[in-house]
Amino acid sequence: MAQLGDAAELESPTYASFGAAIEAVFALAKSQRYVFVIDEYPYLARADASVSSVLQHAIDNHKDSSQLMLILCGSSMSFMFEQVLGYESPLYGRRTAQLKVEPFDFAQTRAFYPSLSPAKSLEVYALTGGIPLYLEKVDPSLSIEKNLAHNFLDPSCYLFEEPGNLLKQELREPRQYNNVLQSIANGASKLNEIATASQMPTSNCTFLLDNLQELGIVSKELPFGESSRRKGIYRISDTFFRFWFRYVPRYMALSQTGKQDIAAGLVAKRLPEFVGPVFEDVCLQWLWMRNGNDLPVLMLEAGRWWGSNPKTKQQEEIDIVATGEPKGAGLACECKWTKEKVGASALDKLAERADLLPIEKPTLFVFSRSGFTDECHAAADTQPEVRLIEFDEMGW
Repeated sequence: MAQLGDAAELESPTYASFGAAIEAVFALAKSQRYVFVIDEYPYLARADASVSSVLQHAIDNHKDSSQLMLILCGSSMSFMFEQVLGYESPLYGRRTAQLKVEPFDFAQTRAFYPSLSPAKSLEVYALTGGIPLYLEKVDPSLSIEKNLAHNFLDPSCYLFEEPGNLLKQELREPRQYNNVLQSIANGASKLNEIATASQMPTSNCTFLLDNLQELGIVSKELPFGESSRRKGIYRISDTFFRFWFRYVPRYMALSQTGKQDIAAGLVAKRLPEFVGPVFEDVCLQWLWMRNGNDLPVLMLEAGRWWGSNPKTKQQEEIDIVATGEPKGAGLACECKWTKEKVGASALDKLAERADLLPIEKPTLFVFSRSGFTDECHAAADTQPEVRLIEFDEMGW
C-alpha cells in the first residue's frame, strides 16, 4: 500500500489525447477482464466529434486481443440511437448488446418507498412515471398536496423545468413539440384534432408525433384487435409528461406568483381522475406478473378496446382486453379508481361490453380501489367467469 509520502504512486496518469487513454485501457485489459464505463457519452461525443471514430479504431484493432468490456451510457435517447447505434455512426456494427433502461414499474416503485401506503404509492407513481431520479425528489413524509406544491409546482424546484429541458436536449424546435403535447393533454387524441389545436399542418404534426413516439413520450394506440392505423389515437404515455402538460401550464400564473400552495390544492382535487388511467396500467402490470400462473388464459396480447355498440348506438370502452392460449379465450377488465365501492351495475356493463369482443367466453375481471358492494359480491358468486380484485389485496 502506498504511503502518503509516495506522491508518485498516488498521481493519476495523464494522457496526451483521448485516443492515448483508450489505448491504455485496452492494453490494461489484455491479461484480465476489465469493465470500462463512459457515462453520459453524448456530452463527450458532442464536445469532440472525433471520439466515436477513435473508439471505432481502438475496437477494431483490439477486439481479438483485449478482454475489455466497454459500456457507453447516455440519457439522450435520440443521440444514442442515431450517433451510437445508427447506420451512419462510426460505431455501427461494433456493439455486442444494447440495453434500454426502462422506468420502474409499480412494484419497483413500491419497493422504492415501502413506507407509503399502496394508494399513495400509486399517486407518486402516476406523478413521476417511475423515473428513479423523479422519485428521489418526492418527500415520503409529506402529503401528496405538499409534494405537489414543493416538488412539482414550485418554479424553483427541479421537476418544474424538467419537461422543457428534456425536449430542448432531444429535439429541435421544442416550442412546436410543446404545442403538440399541450393539445394532447387538453383532450385532443386524433391526428386532425391535434394538428388543429396545435395550429399546424397535418404533415408537420405527424413528423413531430413520430419523434415523440421514438422518445417514448407519446404512443399511438389502436383498439385491441384492430389493424387499421387510421383508427389510432394518440396519448401521452409518459405519465410525468402527462401530468405536467395537463396541470402546470393551467396553473402557471399561480405558481409564478408564489401561490403554488393554492395550485397544489386545485390539482389534488383533480388527482383521482388523473390517476385513474394509471391504475389501468398498473392492473395490466399485475396481470402480466401473474401470466402463466393463476390466470385462466396465457396472455399473449393485451390492450385497450373501444368501439361502437350496435345495440345502443354509443361508443363503448373496455379498460383491458387480453387474448392468448387456449385459442378463443381471453380477459375483459374494468378498473375503478374511486372512493366508492363498486356495485353490481359495473359488472353488468362489463359483461354487456364483453359481448362485443371476438372472444367466446371471456373471464371478467373488475379491479377496485375501494372494494365492492355486497350486491356485487353476490352477483359475482353466481358467475364462475367473474373475478373481483381489490387494490389492497393485489399484493403490492
